[in-house]
Amino acid sequence: VQLQASGGGLVQAGGSLRLSCAASGGTLSSDYALAWFRQAPGKETEFVAALRWGGGRYAYSDSVKGRFTISRDNAKNTVYLQMNSLNPEDTSVYYCAARIRWTTNYGRKSEYDYWGQGTLVTVSS
Repeated sequence: VQLQASGGGLVQAGGSLRLSCAASGGTLSSDYALAWFRQAPGKETEFVAALRWGGGRYAYSDSVKGRFTISRDNAKNTVYLQMNSLNPEDTSVYYCAARIRWTTNYGRKSEYDYWGQGTLVTVSS
């Protein structure tokens, strides 16, 4: 499975962006976990959000809960991250990741089998 992330850019504080992650090269079964992580300059990679491809499971980090929404389009094999009320602390490279099976350890980057190349989000104050 190959993952292609897109949609990053420069936005002012308080603004919104939608990231996309298109999956190709394989079939995503209903039990796949799709997730977004981010890494700010000089910081560790941080879990952002995850969902189960077949539905029924969603998870968010406390830092984005209520502001970000993860969703999917099964027909397009694409997962999205809608980001609202952005602030400068959200500035990071955002990565999408996939795991063959949903796990309760969805927040651990080591659990994921496939990674996209990252897309940069910069939030100006």
